[in-house]
Amino acid sequence: MRNTRLDQMRAPIFEALQQFRNMRVVPFDVPGHKHGRGNPELTAFLGQQCLEVDVNSMKPLDNLCHPVSVIKEAEELAAEAFGASHAFLMVGGTTSSVQAMILAACKRGDEIILPRNVHRSVINALVLSGAVPVYVNPEVDRRLGISLGMSQHSVQKAIKEHPNAVAVLVNNPTYYGICSNIRAVVEMSHKAGMLCLADEAHGTHFYFGNGLPMSAMEAGADMSSVSMHKSGGSLTQSSLMLIGPNVNEGYVRQIINLTQTTSGSYLLMSSLDISRRNLALRGNAVFHQVADMAEYAREEINDIGGYYAFGRELRNGDSIFDFDATKLSVHTLDIGLAGIEVYDILRDEYDIQIEFGDIGNILAYLSIGDRSQEVERLVSALAEIRRRFQKDASGMLSQEYIDPVVLMSPQEAFYAEKVSLPLRETEGQICSEFVMCYPPGIPVLAPGEQITGEILDYIEYAKSKGCSMTGPEDPFITRLNVLK
Repeated sequence: MRNTRLDQMRAPIFEALQQFRNMRVVPFDVPGHKHGRGNPELTAFLGQQCLEVDVNSMKPLDNLCHPVSVIKEAEELAAEAFGASHAFLMVGGTTSSVQAMILAACKRGDEIILPRNVHRSVINALVLSGAVPVYVNPEVDRRLGISLGMSQHSVQKAIKEHPNAVAVLVNNPTYYGICSNIRAVVEMSHKAGMLCLADEAHGTHFYFGNGLPMSAMEAGADMSSVSMHKSGGSLTQSSLMLIGPNVNEGYVRQIINLTQTTSGSYLLMSSLDISRRNLALRGNAVFHQVADMAEYAREEINDIGGYYAFGRELRNGDSIFDFDATKLSVHTLDIGLAGIEVYDILRDEYDIQIEFGDIGNILAYLSIGDRSQEVERLVSALAEIRRRFQKDASGMLSQEYIDPVVLMSPQEAFYAEKVSLPLRETEGQICSEFVMCYPPGIPVLAPGEQITGEILDYIEYAKSKGCSMTGPEDPFITRLNVLK
């Protein structure tokens, strides 16, 4: 790590773009809209200032694939702000960051230890790399129906049984805000000679929030993927990949460049630059306020009755080692409504868009742009929904997580010869594609897993309740591709 502190007031990409705008350069390069002049409708919609800085890589503005000036400076500032040895600006979302992280750690045939309740981007990376998953099936909270973190015993057992695995991946946190003991996972991984990787898509604020769970870099993880656009305030699709001191920066850059665009968006990169500056200067105070808002909302929602807005009381020292106090996760089944039904009612009847609803829970994502009056509006709407729409809760499914039966690697199954069958005729077959509710994007089925009656029941139930099911070739999910 560096001995001298960098000036976190700086935003070098933003500053370079401002200077470029003032130069009034005549553009004989791409993009073809030429600072917006060639597409007046788009300019009217997004604004002249936006289109003027939607530009191509050039010497004064550096190059994302091989940064040597302003992008390099922005990466160094981000690394210091997040306590990493190096940070990479990612313009393909945290999906591209997660995939680069796994591709950098794993080669074809390598084993990687990970929980099964991972985002689809993780399993996509296994399809691309040919790595073989060793799943640590998480514990499940039977009341809430949600998967929890990885227990230390389960991780240690997987490491002992698979001593040649190259890495362990941990969610920090899960979509619902649940954290494993990441420091213990790092220590176990390193003791066994394995890398520790973290999916921190929902944990940007851990780096700036007093009293929030431990961040991956603080815990000593080797690589982490951080969704700055989620809780960090940058533009959608912008992300960071962080690495520790034992990872080769140059090699990781090569891996990133295998799949990331050569036409990096300066709108996305400048948003990362400005948002990093904002968090470095004000993040601790802001996220303290966010956590306080979420805690207030939990108390108010629980006072309504029928709902359960869960929080730190779930902590058990292991599979729920810690809880992200900014997450407003609410169990809805006791009022006789699936989470996705409450999600739809909030949007259609109250003009409130929350992050997601599944079959048992909803998640309202609170972050730096939220205000207390909007939280009050959400609480009032939930109270009214209970009064207007409450039903008998009997006969409702509650289980979000189903342990998979893994019969082959994701890559082998994805590229194998396959046949399309009607949904109910696939029971007992090996799936060759993904099925998931999105969000949260955690696969119900992944390539290489056996299709069971329980999984088919879940898919049909989730569809009937209005969950947005994605993944298969058949957009209506009446058929699935299985191995011949």
